[in-house]
Amino acid sequence: MNQVTLIGRLAKDPELRFTAGSGKAVATFTLAVDRPFAKEKEADFFRVVVWGKTGENCANYLAKGRLVAIQGRLQNNNFETQSGEKRFTTEVVADRVEFLEWGNKNENRGFNNPSNIDIDGFQAIEEDDDIPF
Repeated sequence: MNQVTLIGRLAKDPELRFTAGSGKAVATFTLAVDRPFAKEKEADFFRVVVWGKTGENCANYLAKGRLVAIQGRLQNNNFETQSGEKRFTTEVVADRVEFLEWGNKNENRGFNNPSNIDIDGFQAIEEDDDIPF
């Protein structure tokens, strides 16, 4: 079984490309995932690849610093550099990406308010006798 689930923040904006033959979209980004038991604040950085419409959505709506959850699988790749050195990489191929913070791509991250509702006009209910549920 090859399955991975990660929650973290984007270390940089996603990059969107299209394959030469089929024109299929592919987005790549780096996800920083905090290490929960480290004495100093530490993170691991994972390269994430997202294909198709989900990849396009990531490129259009995600930005550096945004919190996301991904599900996918690990994939190993190898290649040879121009100087003849063999290189090995490991990346996460994401099947599912959940946006845990919303907003325009150019907005600073902040309060998680997906519909941009003006919350200043709301007030707490003091008695719940009139609530129908």
